Amino acid sequence: MTGRKRKKYGLILDAAEKVIASSGYHGAQVSRIAREAGVADGTVYLYFKNKEDLLVSLFRERLGSLVQRFHESIRETHTAGEALRIVCGIHFTMLEKHPDLAHVTQIELRQSSPGLRSAIGLTVKPYIVLIENIVRKGIEEKTFRADLDTKLIRLLLFGAMDQVVTSWIISGRKYSLSGQVDKTVDFFLRGLER
Repeated sequence: MTGRKRKKYGLILDAAEKVIASSGYHGAQVSRIAREAGVADGTVYLYFKNKEDLLVSLFRERLGSLVQRFHESIRETHTAGEALRIVCGIHFTMLEKHPDLAHVTQIELRQSSPGLRSAIGLTVKPYIVLIENIVRKGIEEKTFRADLDTKLIRLLLFGAMDQVVTSWIISGRKYSLSGQVDKTVDFFLRGLER
């Protein structure tokens, strides 16, 4: 994709994030997304097959860049506990800085069709695998218990972080989400460490 096309693609994704957060997925009209992006309605369809494709692309782009950021940030860590703290910190800080994205990921996803949730689930998988790899690293370095079921633990860790963000959204964002990182990770580590 050329620079100009990439810019329009990004504008449409940004607009979709904002419109879906304010109107809900089902209430978000492609024409309103186009207007918010400053493009013609037909331009949206040059980049996306339909509104469902737009939402899946939004997740793929946002989570893809988040997972890439995780990988870059944990490369220099010495322990699995340190890596978990970084991942949780980036997750909470990013969603706190982008409340529209937080609303879309935490509220709208749960109201979408099973097919749409399945497609979005594929975009989340690299994040889940990253968490599993961190848990495996902790077991290998003997800082985490050897009896941990890595497949279960990765879901518990992801699910717990997900729930902290959902509670923050539902509360009306009345407190600092990034301020919950240490308490969240300390809770995890008490269950994981030897």
